[in-house]
Amino acid sequence: MTDTPTTDLKSRLLDAAEMHVPFDGWSEATFTAAIADSGVDATVARAICPRGAVDLAVAFHKRGDSQMVEALTDVALAEMKIREKITHAVRLRLELCPDRELVRRGSTLFALPQHAATGAQLIWGTADAIWNAIGDSSRDLNWYTKRATLSAVYSATVLYWLGDDSEGNTATWAFLDRRIENVMQFEKTKAQFNKSPLGKLMNAPLVAMSKFRAPDLPKNMPGSWTPPSR
Repeated sequence: MTDTPTTDLKSRLLDAAEMHVPFDGWSEATFTAAIADSGVDATVARAICPRGAVDLAVAFHKRGDSQMVEALTDVALAEMKIREKITHAVRLRLELCPDRELVRRGSTLFALPQHAATGAQLIWGTADAIWNAIGDSSRDLNWYTKRATLSAVYSATVLYWLGDDSEGNTATWAFLDRRIENVMQFEKTKAQFNKSPLGKLMNAPLVAMSKFRAPDLPKNMPGSWTPPSR
C-alpha cells in the first residue's frame, strides 16, 4: 500500500516518538517531543493524531502487524501445520518489536479503562492479521471463534514475554507452545464431543447459526470481515 501524505507524517511522528516512550510512556510529553523532533507542524500533528500519543501507540501496534504480515510472505507456510503457522506468526510478531519497553508502555496505556476498548481492538486486529496471513478461509462462526481464541493466546504470551529474562526468550516460546497445545487439545475434545449423540443434539442450534456469515452477525462485535467478491 502506497503511503499517503498523512500516513507519512504519522510515521515521522512515530519514529520520533519511539526514543521517548521508554522514559515518558505514550504520553503528552512524548507527543510534544515527537512534534519537535520530527519537524511536523504542531497543528497538523494534532489533526493527524487527535488523541496525541494514544494514536501513535495505535500506529505502533499496527505497524508491527504490517511488518509481521510482510515477513510471513517469505515463509513456506504451505509446508507447515496450522499450529506451526500460528506459533511462527506469534513469535515473529514479538521478535520484530524494536524495543520491548515500547510494548510494555503500550500495555500499561491500553489497560486504562478509557483505552481498554482500543487495546482489545488492536489485539483482535493482530489475531485477524495472523489468521488471514496463514490462509484462513472460514466464513461462519468459526471466523470469530478462531480470532477470539488466538487473541487470548497472543495476549497471554505478550504478558509472559514482557517479564521473560531467559536467554533467547526460550521461556516465552515454551509458554506459547503450551498455550497452543491447550487450544489444540480443547479443539480435539470439542470435535470428539460434537460427534457424540449428546453433542449432535446440543450442537444443532449452533449448526443453524453457522449458516450466518460473519457480516450477518452483530455489528458491534470487534474486528471486521469483507466478504469475497462474487
